Amino acid sequence: MPPTTAVIEEYVRVQYCKWPCECPPEPPVCPPGVSLVTDGCDCCKTCAKQRGENCTEADTCDPHKGLYCDYSRDMPRYEIGVCGQMSGVGCVLNGVRYVNGQSFQPNCKYNCTCLDGAVGCVPLCVNSRPPLVWCQNPKRVKIAGKCCEQWICDDAKRFRKASPRHIASPVYREESETWQNNCITQTTPWSPCSKTCGMGISTRISNDNDKCKLHTESRLCNLRPCEVDITQHFRPGKKCLAVYREPEPKNFTISGCVSRKAYRPKYCGVCTDDRCCTPYKSKTIQVHYDCPDGTSVSWNVMWINACFCNLGCRKINDIFSELVSYHDYAEVVN
Repeated sequence: MPPTTAVIEEYVRVQYCKWPCECPPEPPVCPPGVSLVTDGCDCCKTCAKQRGENCTEADTCDPHKGLYCDYSRDMPRYEIGVCGQMSGVGCVLNGVRYVNGQSFQPNCKYNCTCLDGAVGCVPLCVNSRPPLVWCQNPKRVKIAGKCCEQWICDDAKRFRKASPRHIASPVYREESETWQNNCITQTTPWSPCSKTCGMGISTRISNDNDKCKLHTESRLCNLRPCEVDITQHFRPGKKCLAVYREPEPKNFTISGCVSRKAYRPKYCGVCTDDRCCTPYKSKTIQVHYDCPDGTSVSWNVMWINACFCNLGCRKINDIFSELVSYHDYAEVVN
């Protein structure tokens, strides 16, 4: 019999990277705690693989958690690996030792991670805000059954005297946060108007859309007319006028375009002492404009319902105003 010839098939290694790159139009939305990274092909944004998950030359392990792709179990192909933890220096915090890459919660206020000898922590108490600007003695107190301390006003008499009549307690409107499918929709408060008088712009950031993508929204705002001397409308003996209203309805104008409807808006007044008047209750309306060239345009416009005169003034367009520890009160919107 002729000798048997062994047939050895040459193994062809799978190529997980393809060029030119073919990426989806939008990057994926990764779960909380999962890094959005560029894939191993240096092509597209992708959610990093986590510890124990399969990885390839294209699927990258999460570098921010000290993970690497271990191909040792896939010899001799070395195609599909498993994300493992890089050996590194552990951490010691408050007498407790943690291994490299370990996430832990030393107390209810922080969530920490050990990364090669260094401990990085993220605060969990982030929604607490100081009391309203008319509270002269704010302080933080421990609430029974709750981890995070909360601000209270320690001067009830002064608070009742200085605050608007219909407000009974220092309650804040937090940033809007709701669930929409698999997305937490969040919207920041509107920024202060860019001008103290005349037409300005106010902005906010929101991801309340189909793609859950953060974008900037804007609206026109007019705190008070520049050409009107509001002090002439003061009552005898008064130093402030909280709200000023146009005597007759009028059309809004912007860049030569005129609103289709006439409006009688409210404005924030002025004071002759150290106080300033700012909106604390407003809403957003849509105004339709007709332009001289025959086109039309619609703009979101801030509609002021009420203003409050207080000592918590801040300069318009001051980039450091948001860094002070004593924040302004949140404007109530609907």
